[in-house]
Amino acid sequence: MGKIIAIANQKGGVGKTTTTINLAASLGVLEKKVLLIDADPQANASSGLGIDVETVEIGTYEVLEHSVSAKDAIVKTGSPNVDLIPAHIDLVAIEIELVDKEDREYMLKKSLIDIKDDYDFILIDCAPSLGLITLNSLVAADAVIIPIQCEYFALEGLGKLLNTVKSVQNIHNPDLEIEGLLLTMFDSRLRLSNQVVDEVRKHFASMVFETIIRRNTRLGEAPSYGESIIAYDATSKGAVNYINLAQELLKKNS
Repeated sequence: MGKIIAIANQKGGVGKTTTTINLAASLGVLEKKVLLIDADPQANASSGLGIDVETVEIGTYEVLEHSVSAKDAIVKTGSPNVDLIPAHIDLVAIEIELVDKEDREYMLKKSLIDIKDDYDFILIDCAPSLGLITLNSLVAADAVIIPIQCEYFALEGLGKLLNTVKSVQNIHNPDLEIEGLLLTMFDSRLRLSNQVVDEVRKHFASMVFETIIRRNTRLGEAPSYGESIIAYDATSKGAVNYINLAQELLKKNS
């Protein structure tokens, strides 16, 4: 039975897409079968895995409006054991189109029923908002990973996201768990980075992943080549961090 994990935070620039791509790639090289769903109209996870988003004709949009099955929207990627349901800019319109639909929060969940058992993990890269697409992702997910960047405003907005998770648990998906808070963009030279780590660990204790994703130039470069950090530079700090995260996730779920 596959586990569906949404990677969500309504703040932009916290390392959501970087985490989704590289966690998927790391799980793939650890021989797990992974599906990445790009649920962000910016389609960065798709282009970051080498897909030309201009040519995408079937993707998350069609899956959400149920005009195609999830199986028919899947494409192979260059990353071992990683498949993708890509996004394209039309996804922006889905929020408006679903508004009047019955069970609009359950569209993604219903679409994934048929393929859930085909994968060990299904990772959903959420948009940086708490709109209907992100709500669909949280309703469909078994768990959520929340990336938090080690910067001054790190905890701002976290309360809002945790409240959203709570209301999804209460109303739509009682089984939704918080897989963990993931500290990203850590720079050990900055006192602030260290303070954020201490603060988050103090408040959220066991909810925080042991693995911390360090700020790493190679991590920033990889997407422009349409590659994960594993394919781009397997010896970099970023690659090591994400392999460690994947191993920690597997240990948690063993």
